[in-house]
Amino acid sequence: MLHIVDDEAVVRDSLSWLASSRAIPAKAYGTVAEFLAWVEKGEFDSQGDCLLLDVRMPEMNGIAVFDHLAARNVTQRLPVIFLTGHGDVPMAVDTLKRGAFDFFEKPFNDNQLMDRVEEGLANARQASEKAAIHARLATLSQREREVLDLILAGKMNKVVADELGISMRTVEVHRAHIFDKMQVKTAVELAGLLK
Repeated sequence: MLHIVDDEAVVRDSLSWLASSRAIPAKAYGTVAEFLAWVEKGEFDSQGDCLLLDVRMPEMNGIAVFDHLAARNVTQRLPVIFLTGHGDVPMAVDTLKRGAFDFFEKPFNDNQLMDRVEEGLANARQASEKAAIHARLATLSQREREVLDLILAGKMNKVVADELGISMRTVEVHRAHIFDKMQVKTAVELAGLLK
């Protein structure tokens, strides 16, 4: 979903229309407080989220909003594209160095902006998938992690059992738990997931 934060209704409406022309769902916020309330809920879209953020707004400027998002460590799952009519090169360079996805000066090319939004959404989807994989990995016990490492090294159950000093049946049980927790059916699928 594309999130649009701009204090001008005409800008919000035109950006929402641009998004709809590419079949990108969009939600517009007239205030930073509305948007930050959504962020606090943490309801990120599994299909990816991207933020179009105006730099100059009355209650809190876009740079401060970006800093807030970066402090919460959500800019990977919510790529930020700045829009401004009052930007300069040092501001753009600084925000990009600090992790902004892109920086557009108004007026901007509609197609270029929407292309970057689609790239931002794709990056957010990948970040979301990686976060889900890491969350599943975190559910593994220490022994399951040891078995996982040996499975990924291509070792057979008997070799894993010998190396860890456990029975082959115990390896099979750990292997079944790993596959279940990682939501895979084969070692090949597991390797592909963790590459």
